[in-house]
Amino acid sequence: MSLTFNLADLTEAAVDRVPDRPALITPARTLTYAQLEERANRLAHALAERGIGPGDHVGCYLYNGTEFVETMYAAYKLRAVPINVNYRYVEDELRYLFNDAELKALVHDAEFTPRVDSIRDGVPTLQTSLVVDGDYEKVLEASSPERMAIDRSEDDLYIIYTGGTTGMPKGVVWRQEDAFYSCFGGGDYSRMNPVKTPEEMPERIGDPFVFFPLAPLMHGAAQWTVFAWLMAGGTNVLTPSRPRTDYAEVWRLITEHKVQVLTIIGDAVARPLIDEYKSKPGEYDASALISIGSGGAPLSTAGRDELAATFPHVILNDGYGASETGAQARSFGDGKFASFDNETLVLNPDTFEAIEPGSGEQGRVARRGHIPLAYYNDPEKTAATFVDHDGERWVLTGDVATVLEDGTIQLFGRGSMSINTGGEKVFPEEVEGVLVGHSEVYDALVVGLPDDRWGERVTAVVQRSPGSSVSEEELAAHCKEKLAGYKVPRAYVFVDAVQRSPVGKADYAWAKEAAMKEGA
Repeated sequence: MSLTFNLADLTEAAVDRVPDRPALITPARTLTYAQLEERANRLAHALAERGIGPGDHVGCYLYNGTEFVETMYAAYKLRAVPINVNYRYVEDELRYLFNDAELKALVHDAEFTPRVDSIRDGVPTLQTSLVVDGDYEKVLEASSPERMAIDRSEDDLYIIYTGGTTGMPKGVVWRQEDAFYSCFGGGDYSRMNPVKTPEEMPERIGDPFVFFPLAPLMHGAAQWTVFAWLMAGGTNVLTPSRPRTDYAEVWRLITEHKVQVLTIIGDAVARPLIDEYKSKPGEYDASALISIGSGGAPLSTAGRDELAATFPHVILNDGYGASETGAQARSFGDGKFASFDNETLVLNPDTFEAIEPGSGEQGRVARRGHIPLAYYNDPEKTAATFVDHDGERWVLTGDVATVLEDGTIQLFGRGSMSINTGGEKVFPEEVEGVLVGHSEVYDALVVGLPDDRWGERVTAVVQRSPGSSVSEEELAAHCKEKLAGYKVPRAYVFVDAVQRSPVGKADYAWAKEAAMKEGA
């Protein structure tokens, strides 16, 4: 069989190149490439025997572990499509997702059995399920370890479900070749030298690299990097990623396995990571770390500065992208994002003209080239997001930005989340960055609440740093030094902890509810 830009093909090529190299390290087990291959083959045979084949959707309702990777890999081997399931969803959200994705099979942790059982009758497409810590290992043991002979294609699908900032989750549908280049690195972690042919991939495998994503595999940021390193012959370290991350375990894994590349999700992960490291001086070893990257949520200036002071030998970078675009750009600390290629532009959404550098004009971030096909089962959203113009196909993101004189992109935030106060637009991320820059603020979210005079008033929901009693007046004075007057919060609500998603993203619905509850 010829090698194609197919995720299973390229991972199998890495298996054949470095079979004895560690592929996955978790607290539960370590798997070499050969062992991962055998377990994925067994699962693929088991799913096939249960009627799963090309194009069928297999739900991954799992915490991080080898089983999540095995399920994705096994599905790809069958030309089936793994579907990520948010483990925080309750019954109504799960029922919606299972039906929208038309799940035919499900692999889930035993902890989620009651929820699955409660909705199973309402998901007519679901034919079979396997339970980790239930029948999963017995099923694998009874199945064939042999690699299946099947011709795959770069047109096989990759689907990632994203919650976005509003509404129910939606599935972003990619061709695997397009996903390989836009999401999975194109064969080069730096994205400076992507491969031109699939045969180049195994030839590029060199010395092992140890990578650790501090994100759940139900999120694209972890899926993309883990499979990028698998195809490149790297070693992936995983922590179980349950709702509360054990940062002592994280540091034990970093120290024991000499992790070189760590990815996090903004300040929500950076702050507790630093806190745990500082709480036990001399116990943890960060000397092997070369790079810490943040994706999914940007680092604040304060968060970046604290990381740099704590780990001065480490390269820090922010990645920018979305489930609908893949990775688009990177910043090394100045808040300006440089595109990886010439396929990401800031466009006037009405004329589709590129924003002129230095003009100050605002537009929508857009991408062409290797982009998704559609939203699954949603032609209306597809038509609004994936747009044809003058013979080119674009994905228009919701992010508002401008282009600076040096050609880099300055992001303001998601247009749908902007606050309109007295006719002026305020982007929550900008104000949040200023707030967490205060030494006594641990985390903050900013929302707009109804206001008879201004339409919306800017309101901050703030988690103080431990032991702090910083006041509303002190925060207002701090913000007035760094923000235009209309951007300064008019009310402050102090909470014990700011609520974020499992991947560190802002939960603005919770923040607005918390602010309104306090009468802000």
